[in-house]
Amino acid sequence: MGDKAQTHPGAAGRAVAADHPASVRNVVLVGHSGSGKTTLVEALALTAGAVNRAGRVEDGGTVSDYDEIEHRQQRSVQLSLAPVEWDGFKINILDTPGYADFVGELRAGLRAADAALFVVSASDGVDGSTRMLWEECQAVGMPRAIVITHLEAARADFEEMTRVCAEAFGADDPDAVLPLYLPLRAPEGPDGHAPVTGLIGLLSQKLFDYASGERKEAEPGEDQLPAIGEARNRLIEGIIAESEDETLMDRYLGGEQIDVKTLIDDLERAVARGTFFPVLAAAPAADGARQGLGTVELLELITGGFPTPVEHPMPGVTTIDGKPRDLKACDTSGPLVAEVVKTASDPYVGRISLVRVFSGTLRPDETVHVSGHGLADRGHEDHDVDERIGALSTPFGKQQRPVTHAVAGDLVCVAKLGRAETGDTLSAKDDPLLMEPWQMPDPLLPLAIQAHSKADEDKLSQGLSRLVAEDPTMRLEQNQDTHQVVLWCLGEAHADVALERLRSRYGVQVDVVPHRVSLRETFATKAAGRGRHVKQSGGHGQYAICEIEVEPLPGGSGIEFVDKVVGGAVPRQFIPSVEKGVRAQAAKGVVAAYPLVDVRITLLDGKAHSVDSSDAAFQTAGALALREAAAQTRIHLLEPVAEVTVLVADDYVGAVMSDLSSRRGRVLGTEQVGAGRTLVRAEVPEFEIGRYAIDLRSLSHGTARFDRAYARHEPMPPQIAERIREQAGESS
Repeated sequence: MGDKAQTHPGAAGRAVAADHPASVRNVVLVGHSGSGKTTLVEALALTAGAVNRAGRVEDGGTVSDYDEIEHRQQRSVQLSLAPVEWDGFKINILDTPGYADFVGELRAGLRAADAALFVVSASDGVDGSTRMLWEECQAVGMPRAIVITHLEAARADFEEMTRVCAEAFGADDPDAVLPLYLPLRAPEGPDGHAPVTGLIGLLSQKLFDYASGERKEAEPGEDQLPAIGEARNRLIEGIIAESEDETLMDRYLGGEQIDVKTLIDDLERAVARGTFFPVLAAAPAADGARQGLGTVELLELITGGFPTPVEHPMPGVTTIDGKPRDLKACDTSGPLVAEVVKTASDPYVGRISLVRVFSGTLRPDETVHVSGHGLADRGHEDHDVDERIGALSTPFGKQQRPVTHAVAGDLVCVAKLGRAETGDTLSAKDDPLLMEPWQMPDPLLPLAIQAHSKADEDKLSQGLSRLVAEDPTMRLEQNQDTHQVVLWCLGEAHADVALERLRSRYGVQVDVVPHRVSLRETFATKAAGRGRHVKQSGGHGQYAICEIEVEPLPGGSGIEFVDKVVGGAVPRQFIPSVEKGVRAQAAKGVVAAYPLVDVRITLLDGKAHSVDSSDAAFQTAGALALREAAAQTRIHLLEPVAEVTVLVADDYVGAVMSDLSSRRGRVLGTEQVGAGRTLVRAEVPEFEIGRYAIDLRSLSHGTARFDRAYARHEPMPPQIAERIREQAGESS
């Protein structure tokens, strides 16, 4: 760890024992947009020797350029992998999007990683969404550390931000969130700003000076020691409190000086267990410098304090038919079990799958079984096929470096897996297995689209299928009621990215159209109707007359047809024709072209002709009778009502309930869920929650999430129904 005071320049060119899981570290960077995650990845890569100062990838003595602007834009909205080497270890750094719309990419990163590094900006602090992500990590016991960035900002205060992090992340034990270093500041300049030029190790009591662009170790001056005494004592007490050696606290309180190596070993074990969360500071390298502030300390924390893949619990694994399989975690010689955590398309090599190997060893050109993944409701087909593994590679920038194999615990890119999608399991052909899927957020923002031209229409289906294959947080719906193609997304940014990918990757231009809600019609009161279809124009004529009565039924009853004809007024063979006609008309609607539901249609009487009556004639008469009955009464428009549950921080409960009421919602109740959280239950018309995913995020400052489920259809308010009817009349 950083207080080991190592001064090695990095591991560029050093042989890494990547054939053993213990030599691999998988860490995911978590933080809101603008916190500095991508800049931190670049700083770590520079310190480790993976890139040079120009941001160009070093690869066996050759340097290849990549488009930095495009690379940054791509990384801002999707999970990306940057592998670096340090001190004999391979570190897979997973950079996640900071936007809430791409939380699916972040959860994929959490699945692939063994530890999380929370990146917090000293100028912005901790937002609500970052707190929620911390709780997600806490729920699964993932080890975490915190790195504070943007210390160069005016009024940035490391000590104050550490206190904020302890309050935000250390609800159970604030003394488990403590700094390992204090910033070393240069003298104040004319503007009153004192830049951070180094770090003071609290355990080693050493200075690590980055002012020259290279990390240099020095002894602190006598005047600096008192300033770190209090922070050092608190850190030591926090480490000892997490120690497995129960005698350590008594020895410390008795005045014994605990050996620094003992403290570091206990610290590393506590971090790996997920019971202690160190706070560090980092900054990118200045122009001309090779090492950024705190990057060496971070790399040492990752290699020394974060757990190996062997220590990471194995997700649940079953056979294809659901029988549990008990597998040893990270057994390189065990059965192959790997998971696709990210799917992307490259214009030159096609589909590329980012895969985490959990068991066994993955090799190119072998045939594997693809299983998954239970998301058929989102437009993702379940898979149970064999596929041939293409080339294996490890990425950096736009490069793909070939590798010969990937052992359990490692991450690797697989080319040309044509059927495998994000979330699918790869296993041996003769021993197919299935991993328990990770939790995916529900997409709740509808985006109705249509092809821009005939040429786009021909390519739309394939483009959409490839789009949803890459992103399991997106749901594709072909709505049978409204005849719309709907992409369900997580937010506006998610929707914008989907449209751009359709255009730029798949050459499909689409237009966004208003999303229509599936309305229904029903009769307000009982009514009668007569359908007369009589035509004679030479030759075989058409003759059918029927009389019906229509009465409303309770919600959810559908269409009920009753035959009460007596005396053969309508011949037996034509009664099904009448039913077919009225059901067809009900499906089309009787006022505003929405399906008619929840009525009983009773056939009472009619007339037939021995020659001119026919199946088609009575179908037409039945439809005419239903339309005439509708003209004799009021027709209610029924709108779908959703059952909505909102999990929100207590500070925003009042605002959420008021907002739901303004949407014609009925709040059914609230209940306390954990510390500082409330679950609000309500019923809200779906007309009013089309953009609720966006509005709720704004209303709660990113601290709330909601679920919705169809409850029933119920009558719309008359003034809204009238407006819908007018719009239907204008469009007809």
